Amino acid sequence: QVQLVESGGGLVQVGGSLRLSCAASGFTLDDYAIGWFRQAPGKEREGVSCISSSDGSSAYADFVKGRFTISSDNAKNTVYLQMNSLAPEDTAVYYCAAMVDRYYKTHYWDYESNYDYWGRGTQVTVSS
Repeated sequence: QVQLVESGGGLVQVGGSLRLSCAASGFTLDDYAIGWFRQAPGKEREGVSCISSSDGSSAYADFVKGRFTISSDNAKNTVYLQMNSLAPEDTAVYYCAAMVDRYYKTHYWDYESNYDYWGRGTQVTVSS
């Protein structure tokens, strides 16, 4: 059974850091790109970052560049999102999702419709 499980969310103060994990089961990361999305209350879900597990290529939304880092440990079938310099506007539910890896180079990584599998999300709250 294909499953993505996010963890690592929580409450953090402005300027703090969190590391989110996305553990995959039922498939191998070698065949997929993993994206992180987030949805704040009253807003649409938006793409945060994506990594191609086959060659480690990555992409970021402008609003997280220089603050967030995505990485992959294929041996653990897990993708991480290191989030630094957190701000209140980063408060959201964060989701990971899996997209066929070849789409990473041919499709928009931040289009939800390109992803086949989704986790249930983990809440990140940044307090000021």
